[in-house]
Amino acid sequence: MIVKLILLPLVIVLALPGHAQSSDSPIERRIQRVEQGLLSSYGDPPWKRMNLADRMVHYNVPGVSIALINDNQVEWTKGYGILEAGRSEPVTPGSLFQPASIAKLVVAVTALRYVEAGALDLDGDVNQRLVSWQVPENEFTAAAKVTLRRLLSHSGGVTVEGFRGYALGEEVPNLRQVLNGEWPANSPPVRVNVVPGTQYRYSGGGYMIVQQLLEDLTGKPFPAIVRDSVLEPWGMTSSTFVSPLPDTSRANAASGHRANGSAIPGRWHTYPEMGSGASMWSTASDLAQFAIRIMQSYEGQSDGVLSHSMAVQMLTPQIESRGLGPVVLNDGGDLFYFMHPGANDGFASVLVAYPQRRQGVVILTNGDNGAALWREILNSVSIEYGWVKDNTLVYVISAVAIVLALAGILIWVL
Repeated sequence: MIVKLILLPLVIVLALPGHAQSSDSPIERRIQRVEQGLLSSYGDPPWKRMNLADRMVHYNVPGVSIALINDNQVEWTKGYGILEAGRSEPVTPGSLFQPASIAKLVVAVTALRYVEAGALDLDGDVNQRLVSWQVPENEFTAAAKVTLRRLLSHSGGVTVEGFRGYALGEEVPNLRQVLNGEWPANSPPVRVNVVPGTQYRYSGGGYMIVQQLLEDLTGKPFPAIVRDSVLEPWGMTSSTFVSPLPDTSRANAASGHRANGSAIPGRWHTYPEMGSGASMWSTASDLAQFAIRIMQSYEGQSDGVLSHSMAVQMLTPQIESRGLGPVVLNDGGDLFYFMHPGANDGFASVLVAYPQRRQGVVILTNGDNGAALWREILNSVSIEYGWVKDNTLVYVISAVAIVLALAGILIWVL
């Protein structure tokens, strides 16, 4: 019995991910540790680590796509599961997902590029540049104006948090109908009901104003504006804001799934709300490349799309923890990071990037329960890449100390 107790800590250590002998490459071993190291909380003991495949089943999420950034390069990408429940097509690194509000960062960079070109003013009244539609004036806009800076940082006082999209067979509204909340739009009018600049309040409606602003400025459809400004220059060749998704891309696209694991009728909802990012389709590797370009610009390695000074503004909190698009946080040292989650009907995703470490991750899922899953995956990635403290050694040392103490007591008693 004493021998068994003494050997227990060794058994625990050998059972942990990454301790098995393997002839795989170092990156393959890292991937295996990520796949086998999911945790509900960073502080959970190592014996609570879970397997990605098991957790996908637990959450009824059929497919996951991950892209890992290290040293400002895509270190690895991998797809898991299937594109649609009940079918056999696998998720691959090239599979398309709806990243939802992650795409607000792409919209923000698009708008900031026009600011740098002198075509837009970050702090001017947007009604001075809007042509085909105007933000309705009221007592709130009389006190302060809606500006691009406030729209991008969700401090414009604008209503409508998000959009539910349009199911198969539903009529889809145009931009004017969405902004005015007119049939067939299924969302309320986009209006200002808080003094702009006075508080943070998440608003997809505010980003719809950004869409109208860019369309009025350029006279071009929004998908073409984003494509020409960001997607093509940054090599995001698989990504598009076109809505509905073109037929040529449908076979490679993941279907959205309800919380019970059933596929959404029609496979996904259509989102005409392009400015909010809801219409975007992308791959994990494309979004990882996007994060890399932001980090490079932040470091001063601009390629002309986003200057160093504008990247610094983008990643500087404007109100609470909101930059010009992303959530911006700092855990101390070199653990400054920006991130954004996303959720459309049947899809959940996240992008996290650490500019000073030149690291990051994109996780895309095709399930309503995907947010719970990506948090567990992110915990595993964060431990593997050192974004949080790995408590494994502390737990093992504590277990060994306890066992040795118990063994000593037993020996003394016997």
